[in-house]
Parts: sequence; C-alpha cells; structure tokens
Amino acid sequence: MTVFAVEYRYAANSAAVRDEYRPAHREFLSGFIGEGAAIELIASGPYTESDGALLLLRAEGEAALREVLQQDPFNIHGTLESVVINAWNPVTGALSAFAS
Repeated sequence: MTVFAVEYRYAANSAAVRDEYRPAHREFLSGFIGEGAAIELIASGPYTESDGALLLLRAEGEAALREVLQQDPFNIHGTLESVVINAWNPVTGALSAFAS
C-alpha cells in the first residue's frame, strides 16, 4: 500500500458549515483507523496557521482514495475548495514504518 499526503484547503466562508459537520467528518475518518482496511488513516488534523488540513492515509492507489474521500461530509457539504493528493514515502522518523 502507498502512503498519501492529502491536503484539504477549505472554501472561503465555510467555517460555520465545517463546525456543523466536523463531528461527522471525524466519524467518517475514524472508520479508516486500524490495519487490514482498504484505506488506513495514519494521522490527520487541521493546520494551525492556515485554512486547511493534512491527512496521511494508506491506500492501494490514488483513484480509490479519491473516490472514498468524495464521501467525506466536508466534501459533500461544500467546505472544500481543493483536495491535493500526493504519494509520499516517509523514509525517516516516526512514520518510517509506513515507508514503501
């Protein structure tokens, strides 16, 4: 499986909608915690200095990951301006166990 760094950039003026759907968004992501799933959440969280978030996930491929992320409540309810997905290989540090 490949590790992907997924960057969410929030749409302008979407803070109230994000606040409303944050519990559902976090529940959605928690469904990917644990080994053996087709998509595995490694870590996620909002940026502290800008309007976005970073998600680190493992998946078989980008197309499958992108399809699943379409079901994120943040995406469904229009809070995302963009989603950028990059394959990432964490070769050193605490996440190196996920290296390909």
